[in-house]
Amino acid sequence: MTDISAAGAPAPASTAEPSLHRVMGPWLLLLFIVGDILGTGIYALTGQVAKQVGGVVWLPFVVAFVVAMITAFSYLELVTKYPKAAGAALYTHKAFGIHFITFIVAFAVMCSGITSASTASRAFAANMSNAFGLGLSAAGVTGIGLAFMAVVAAVNFRGVGESVKANVVLTCVELTGLLIIIFIGLWAIGAGQGDVSRVMQFKTAGEGGAFWPVIAATTLAFFAMVGFEDSVNMAEECKEPSHIFPKVLLAGLIITGTIYVLVSISAITLVSPEQLGEGETPLLKVVQAGAPNFPLWIFGFITMFAVANSALINMLMASRLVYGMSREHVLPPALGKVHETRRTPYVAIAFTTLLAFALITFVGEVPALGGTTALLLLCVFTVVNIAVLVLRSDPVAHSHFRTPTLLPLLGALFCAFFAGPWTGRDPVQYKIAGVLIGIGILLWLVTVMVNRASGVRPSEPHAEIGGAGPVN
Repeated sequence: MTDISAAGAPAPASTAEPSLHRVMGPWLLLLFIVGDILGTGIYALTGQVAKQVGGVVWLPFVVAFVVAMITAFSYLELVTKYPKAAGAALYTHKAFGIHFITFIVAFAVMCSGITSASTASRAFAANMSNAFGLGLSAAGVTGIGLAFMAVVAAVNFRGVGESVKANVVLTCVELTGLLIIIFIGLWAIGAGQGDVSRVMQFKTAGEGGAFWPVIAATTLAFFAMVGFEDSVNMAEECKEPSHIFPKVLLAGLIITGTIYVLVSISAITLVSPEQLGEGETPLLKVVQAGAPNFPLWIFGFITMFAVANSALINMLMASRLVYGMSREHVLPPALGKVHETRRTPYVAIAFTTLLAFALITFVGEVPALGGTTALLLLCVFTVVNIAVLVLRSDPVAHSHFRTPTLLPLLGALFCAFFAGPWTGRDPVQYKIAGVLIGIGILLWLVTVMVNRASGVRPSEPHAEIGGAGPVN
């Protein structure tokens, strides 16, 4: 994409930055995708899903998987058509060409990262309290969550060089915890423990029957499926992205969807929906019920490690997105400052951390934070699905994946439907999302006035404003 300078003219070719190194083959990309999707969602929200829907806790994860899979087909067409690292921001700008819409999409993605990291910090604190027998009060859990986020900010400020090898290790740790749950469940079922019949028991909502509880639970379960959209930001570092992306992304979704269903079945077999829905550490209860001799602190450590990784990656993404938007003249220039010694965007880190502090302190609850993450991304996914159809009129020279026209239509409808208030979504999620987007619009207006006074115009989105979503 052509860079647009402050004066609006194309940047000289001599200033062009070198392309990224294409080092990722299909197996490393698969591990990246699986690691991105696994995380806080399944570890922290399984109980809340069971509380909404009853014993068929696996069903909302299946519905969320179907919606994610349909949207993934839209991402596949766009990433193979435009194999760049800017993701949703790039697709939105190409489709509509309106800087404000591009900004709102990018800012919504940034906010989803902060709400996801705040969810992870709360889950981290709750698991620490229960796994190590600390018995902390709600205020104590909030305090640990704030301290944890401060540590994340410190690591973020110091500078974190992420590598594919590190991602492989982290993915294996996250996966190990879920495989332990599956193994405990299968072992208990084989030994005649638990109640397998619960997996087909619906919680009904009076005259509405089982439909609306499943829909309400799916709005939470969708949080566990987000992360697949992150992979589009690796397009410039993949070998033959137009060739390998379709098979690898779909395989990653199928693997994680299968794991989530097996974990859900194991959990509900060993722990009743009522008990599973109490507190914020549902999988610890499964370990206690199915393997009472298993050292609980080991699983608690695995869970803390998994959600800590999610929080760090999301805060890295959010701060870099704010930094990138500032550099593209769509947020105040102060947010784009880089520390002279550490070479990290310290003002953007401070800004995103303060937002996370506010969410942890004044919201706190995992369902509200996780649900807000899903709400923000469902809105972004609606736009992306529409963008696929709009960009059909923009041919490219190379061959690329083409999704059947029906799928982006269904994807836009499903994502818009699950983002709506008729799903039973907690109204507080709209308030949180509204406040966050309102902050973004205020910053946008300030930036517009500053730009007009200085004669600067916003640039087109590049990799700096990437379209990364939250890692759950």
